[in-house]
Amino acid sequence: MPRLLRGILAALSSLGVLVAGAPADATVRAVASTPDLKSLTELVGGGLVEVDALARGNQNVHDVEVRPSLMVKLRRADLLVVNGLELDGWAEAVVQGANNPRLLVGGVGRVDASRGVPVLEVPAGRVDRSMGDVHPQGNPHYTLDPQTAAIVTANIVEGLTRVAPADREAFETRRREFLGRLGAAQARWTKTLEAFRGARVVVNHNSWIYFLSRFGLEQAGTVEDRPGIPPSPGHLARLIQQMRQERIKVLILEPWGDRKLAERVANEAAARVVVLAHTVGAVKGVESYLDLFDYNVNALAEALK
Repeated sequence: MPRLLRGILAALSSLGVLVAGAPADATVRAVASTPDLKSLTELVGGGLVEVDALARGNQNVHDVEVRPSLMVKLRRADLLVVNGLELDGWAEAVVQGANNPRLLVGGVGRVDASRGVPVLEVPAGRVDRSMGDVHPQGNPHYTLDPQTAAIVTANIVEGLTRVAPADREAFETRRREFLGRLGAAQARWTKTLEAFRGARVVVNHNSWIYFLSRFGLEQAGTVEDRPGIPPSPGHLARLIQQMRQERIKVLILEPWGDRKLAERVANEAAARVVVLAHTVGAVKGVESYLDLFDYNVNALAEALK
């Protein structure tokens, strides 16, 4: 009988029915809208969670094309982690096309990672399309402040626990371990940028207010005239004059931005362009959430010298 039982178990394991003594489908299938949220979900879930992302690191996450391949990713997913604040509004079309009711707003498998995050730049008045890509609920780029990771990962743990309640302790343990590493890293990042506290920089797109605010830097202006709208010649002339007058020496550009335009503005203002990673995977070597800040802090410190 023991020999027969061992044979049955071996056969089931070879078919993928058993993995490490548990059913193969016990692994949570999670999808995140952005690479940042994918990385944070992986850090919390570990080997208990298989995570994919809808947006790629080299994309502008405001504007992701809705394709059938993205719907396929969601069709069998147990969990969807979205950024919210309308950064990834395109994800709603993907959810509808996937026909997975668990991932609808209010569904057991839906996580809005922004819940509880202190949101910056919430418009005080009416917002319309003439103002460009202004978000009525506030600036959505909160993952570029490492301090928000405690709130974001708590939301992720809550969602994972809804679909895999038996693994809650494991998720909580991994979250605490990650936040410990993040805290030590943040102290290092703060020390690196301390010498530049109060420095003013220009950005291409209004993606960086959380990052700059966290490390004591100031955003002096944007290359874009209005969010998501190409700048007019008059706006660029005023921006270059401002940079010269205020001796602003750094222009931050995302990898998807217009490099030639940014270089022209920087050259005329006697400044330099620094390309920072707007999300995990945006530049080579940035493979995790901690990598994101290691790269950005060091690159910005070098540019500000």
